[in-house]
Amino acid sequence: MKKVARIVSIFPILILCFQELVHVSSSPLLYGNQVYEESSGGRNPKQEQEHASEVRCSRQRSRAAWKVTEEYLTPFVEKENYHLSSKCRLHPENDIFRDQEEHKISIDRREWRCGYCKKSFREEKFLDQHFDSRHYNLLNLTHGKCLADLCGALHCDAVINSKPSRSKCNPAAAAKNRHLCESLADSCFPVSEGPSAGRLHELFLHQFCDAHTCSGKHKPFSRGGKDQRSFFRLAAGALILVLLPVFYLFLYLIQSDMKSRTQELRRISKAGWKAKPS
Repeated sequence: MKKVARIVSIFPILILCFQELVHVSSSPLLYGNQVYEESSGGRNPKQEQEHASEVRCSRQRSRAAWKVTEEYLTPFVEKENYHLSSKCRLHPENDIFRDQEEHKISIDRREWRCGYCKKSFREEKFLDQHFDSRHYNLLNLTHGKCLADLCGALHCDAVINSKPSRSKCNPAAAAKNRHLCESLADSCFPVSEGPSAGRLHELFLHQFCDAHTCSGKHKPFSRGGKDQRSFFRLAAGALILVLLPVFYLFLYLIQSDMKSRTQELRRISKAGWKAKPS
């Protein structure tokens, strides 16, 4: 029984190890400061300033809006086999940075490559600067193609900021964002287009719009998303890998302990028979 007690005492340690594994797998990687590999020669600072003033759209927030859409909406759209209309502002064609983002090549965490001219960079932000200065002419500057304008409706701050905001809720801003959110649901998933559009319309309202309130009753992304499902699959797989060997070890120790007890009882029994007078 000492062996059984020993293996049972291992379980709390394994549980702590698994919790640490889950924490590490869900935490973003932190990188140190890195160096831009491209030489600054040949740039025109005045031209870059003109470009920056002409493109009144945040690349970072547009990327966040795209990420939210990809993680918390696209899986459901694909499940319904629904095709977004180009009139929907969430359609890939309505993102001025989409072509540039698709021409990013991630070699590893310390190397990014431009898909247009094949130049290499050591951080994504430097590749963004390269796009702004060298491939500005490839941007589609048509009005209404800035995904960053939809961040209020899509809760981009929940993706950009790892810590929840402590600022006081503004009812007017919440109402404005809810109105924008509902207009997106109406334009992207018109209920008149059929059952699939109707289901996605309702899902969009629950996933994004219901959280635009100061009551605090609803949270964004209540229906989950791509990353959450993959994370739970990873966690379940890790749990099985950790506990399965322990389970078999536990069975082995119990069987070996039972065998030793059986042998001991047999020895006692034989000794008792021999001790009897003839």
